[in-house]
Amino acid sequence: MDAFTAEVIGTFLLILLGNGVVANVILNKTKGNNSGWIVITFGWGMAVFIAVLVAQDFSGAHLNPAVTIGLASAGKFAWSEVPIYIVAQMIGAFLGSTLVWLTYRDHYSETPDQGTKLATFCTAPQIRNTFSNLFSEAIGTFVLVFAVLYMVGPNFAPADSEVPAGLGSLGALPVGLLVFSIGMSLGGTTGYAINPARDLGPRIMHAILPVHQKGGSQWDYAWIPIFGPVLGALIAALLFLTL
Repeated sequence: MDAFTAEVIGTFLLILLGNGVVANVILNKTKGNNSGWIVITFGWGMAVFIAVLVAQDFSGAHLNPAVTIGLASAGKFAWSEVPIYIVAQMIGAFLGSTLVWLTYRDHYSETPDQGTKLATFCTAPQIRNTFSNLFSEAIGTFVLVFAVLYMVGPNFAPADSEVPAGLGSLGALPVGLLVFSIGMSLGGTTGYAINPARDLGPRIMHAILPVHQKGGSQWDYAWIPIFGPVLGALIAALLFLTL
């Protein structure tokens, strides 16, 4: 499996399981309905664990444009590879969110609230405030990328020289626990996208797919979970290089 395919499959699994747990918790008449925030954050952490586990040996398991940009900014990943990784991550996000919709299609029909349906695709803030929302996404992603850079320390290299450097060099479990921690501590404001592909890809699919009485896709907010994570990743890389 090449790096492009690994990023597609890894991001597909990330979104399938991550948005899948959201759908299970908040859509009507599911087995997991109303099981709460801890289930969502734990489910997302396990989604990251499984996705990284599958992709790590082939692409480094970035699965996130902000991580890819952050690693490149810190000098740990080639800038020439960044566009192809981001394209792969977006394709994976399209596929994952589509399969969540197919899996829970009957439950979308049983859920009248349009905001609830949208939340199974992409993020939205609990309180609309542009600066606060942007800051929340930036600080969450800062923690993600900064911790990743320090987990690998000065020996940022895979055991196999043929494997690109990335999250896979950490092992899958620490990254899953990291995302779980971010969600539990910092995710209550915006839903912690901390990943432009994770938000934009499913938001596009929400606009395209025939979701039952879905309402709008909140495109006026969509730029925040794109630029906030990128900003946080750049700050993390800059501080890493400075220190």
